[in-house]
Amino acid sequence: MISVPHRSTSALPFSRAGASVAVAALMLALAGCGGMPPPTLPTDLPAAWNHAAPAVAPGTPTVDLQSWWKLLGDPQLDRLVDEALAQNFDVARAGSKLRQARRLALRADAPYLPTMSANMRSVQDVSATDSYLHASLDVAWEPGLFGMRESAQQMAKAELDTSEAALQAARVSVVAEVVHQYLALRGAQRQTALLERLLAIDGRALDLSGVRARSRVGAASESDEAGARRAQTAALLPPSRQAAVQASQALAVLLGRTAPDAAWMQPAPQPRLGAVAVAQLPSDLLRVRPDVRQAEAAVLQAAGELGVANAELYPRISFGASYLYAFNITQNRRASTTDQIPAFGPFIDLPLFDWGLRRARADARGQALQASVLAYRQTVLQGVSEAETALSALVQQRERLAHLTDASAALERRARSQRSLLASGLSSDYEQLSFDRSALQAEAERSAAQAAQALAFVDLYKALGGAPLPPAEAVPVASASAEVAR
Repeated sequence: MISVPHRSTSALPFSRAGASVAVAALMLALAGCGGMPPPTLPTDLPAAWNHAAPAVAPGTPTVDLQSWWKLLGDPQLDRLVDEALAQNFDVARAGSKLRQARRLALRADAPYLPTMSANMRSVQDVSATDSYLHASLDVAWEPGLFGMRESAQQMAKAELDTSEAALQAARVSVVAEVVHQYLALRGAQRQTALLERLLAIDGRALDLSGVRARSRVGAASESDEAGARRAQTAALLPPSRQAAVQASQALAVLLGRTAPDAAWMQPAPQPRLGAVAVAQLPSDLLRVRPDVRQAEAAVLQAAGELGVANAELYPRISFGASYLYAFNITQNRRASTTDQIPAFGPFIDLPLFDWGLRRARADARGQALQASVLAYRQTVLQGVSEAETALSALVQQRERLAHLTDASAALERRARSQRSLLASGLSSDYEQLSFDRSALQAEAERSAAQAAQALAFVDLYKALGGAPLPPAEAVPVASASAEVAR
């Protein structure tokens, strides 16, 4: 690399001044050349989901992607989601990074705008007899030719897009986790209540089996069987209670609290999910799914880095002007009339020979751009796959719940019929307990299936990227992007 500065005194001949103006005009003409536009990304996605539910009845509510959890109809859950979005530390950290990116994006052009600096220092001449005070005022401008400036803008825009997508990814994750843990808490409480009722039935059966054994009405083994059933039921209670505690602790972390709210542990109805209509299409993933948007930003970043590498293949040209004043400190005077020296002109760094390093960097950036496009395609495919899997799970859980609901209703009808026989004296308490137990077990299975269906609903809208958009801030995203693009 060689540097060729052109300097002049305060009075320039017209020919040299005209030449400088001509060079400046040529450099300005080259300022917009050489940018690397990002490649066109593929958008060929299925027109519809393969595992969508069958046609729903007219009037079935359509889920809003930005408030999907409200379909569960639980005001307490709505309040928890709002609190988590306001207090969660992951969301707050992602918001801070976005504000950092916005501040930097608004100044992406700064390296390619004129700058001014002042300098003052003391120097000593070669003979070490005199010392001088040098004061200078310098102006420099590197316009960012051959696409350097445009590539830097692309990279700033990519950083901004990445931060925006990261914030939305945090919001999607937090909303899904809050709903998931709340459903897990209510489901565990419901299971605990059913197990306690089942334990009471098993305790009653154990007492009656002892009476039957002493009365020689039943076999002695009945007491052993009843005792074993009761012990097995009792063994299911600690894991169910622990699941509720674990879910409440997870909720506290998500909401930025040091401990769970005592009100959460009070039993409450288990949220129920009715029939829903999924309005989102596979193509919507390109617009709302955060990891797809991050992959798109990575392509833009790679394109900007390739543009910078290509610009480095050409001369680096800048313009500058300076005014130098020298004062002889030792003799307290100016030594000559040349101590005030103005100068201006272009500065050219001309690459000559670097063993092919710059070309290798450009080729490597080209390969990196191709890799980012492949990563984008993989991310899109992964998003479609996750959404299809979640849709299938929701459909299957809905079908499972329908069957278990039918079974529970049938067993409950049988238990009621048996109670009629008991009231008529045609059956005994001991026989009634087995029917009640079967009906209660079926209800526990149905309740678990109901919770599983709701959790599948959560997984679906997490895969679709469902969450509220961040509130507007002092520096809107659109304004920052427009400023970067200028």
